[in-house]
Amino acid sequence: MRYLIIIEKTETGYSAYSPDLPGCVSTGSTHEEVEQNMREAIEFHLEGLKLEGWEIPQPSTSFAFVEIAA
Repeated sequence: MRYLIIIEKTETGYSAYSPDLPGCVSTGSTHEEVEQNMREAIEFHLEGLKLEGWEIPQPSTSFAFVEIAA
């Protein structure tokens, strides 16, 4: 499965979350690190859902960029 993750720059590094998986978040000092940490967080999150007998959410979030004249 492919889940969209949103990565944001912070004062101390990066943070990320997945809109399709509420509560699944991570941080990292580099863009690459937060991406890897989110991969691990998503795997852990899905494993927890399975153990609890909950349904695994299907990825449904999409994205688009809009251009605005500044």
